[in-house]
Amino acid sequence: MPWNENNYPDSFKNFDPPLRKKAIEIANTLLEEGYEEGRAIPIATSQAEKWYESHKNEQ
Repeated sequence: MPWNENNYPDSFKNFDPPLRKKAIEIANTLLEEGYEEGRAIPIATSQAEKWYESHKNEQ
């Protein structure tokens, strides 16, 4: 089941909203590509944090 702004992994709960939104987007894409949740979540977290660091001044 894809995640959304109201239903997402507990590990995303303390993220700033733009970071959480990006992590959800990445995690859903990984799930669609066949990754298991346990692998998709840490990958999405890492990639979203890198994205956030390079885009946080645009927020």
